[in-house]
Amino acid sequence: MARNQIRILMLGDIVGASGVRALFLQLGGLRTHLRADLVIANVENAAGGYGLTPAIADKLTGMGVDVMTSGNHIWQQREIWRRLDDDQRLLRPHNYPEGPPGRGTVIVDSAAGKVAVLNLEGRAGMANLRDPIRVGEAEVARLRATTRAIVVDFHAESLDEKEAFALRVDGTVSAVVGSHTHVQTADERVLKGGTAFLGDLGMTGPPDSAIGMQMQTSIDRSLSQMPLKLMVDEATAAICGALVVIDADSGHALSIERIYQPPTS
Repeated sequence: MARNQIRILMLGDIVGASGVRALFLQLGGLRTHLRADLVIANVENAAGGYGLTPAIADKLTGMGVDVMTSGNHIWQQREIWRRLDDDQRLLRPHNYPEGPPGRGTVIVDSAAGKVAVLNLEGRAGMANLRDPIRVGEAEVARLRATTRAIVVDFHAESLDEKEAFALRVDGTVSAVVGSHTHVQTADERVLKGGTAFLGDLGMTGPPDSAIGMQMQTSIDRSLSQMPLKLMVDEATAAICGALVVIDADSGHALSIERIYQPPTS
């Protein structure tokens, strides 16, 4: 008997208009090809490299993005703050203190059952937020009362921090994938307890750039040590992410596959 599976496409940080355009051109075909039941994308760099606007959020959902996750840059376009309260499928990291708008989890329906999405932000090299491991573990326990299919976007600088969380919750969530560094890692695997892991999804942005920013400015900034403003590169973007296949009954991952869709000409 075939297993009841949920296929989830998780996309790395969308960078600027180039990243949005790549999804407009390719997401429909990619979703069909991969037979993805849900698409989850990190959107915190979609507005010129810094933050998100309501107009871009509408474009992304119109293209077929089911859940939008984010990270430390989500606050940089103030006009999105109200949307964080109003739109249940737009997340900010769950481990912020009480007070900021928005939420860090959502439960959505797929053809094969309910899926919970949890968004966390690391602390190493970033803001001193609430402990993502303890906060995340408590939220996972709450979500498991509704569904065993739980995927986590852990937005962090430190691969060690992402991996530590994945190992801590192994067997209780379906997948832990990292975002934020814009560099796709090659460490995808299913852990012993049944949790899929990938250190970083990479970015949906131009590959011939400095993590999505204009190359020359990044070089000049490194050479001069001056605080030059980084500008998003608008060259044609590639799509980076991962396809996670989950057993809907147990919530355990059956597989995880890195996805790289090169730029279209």
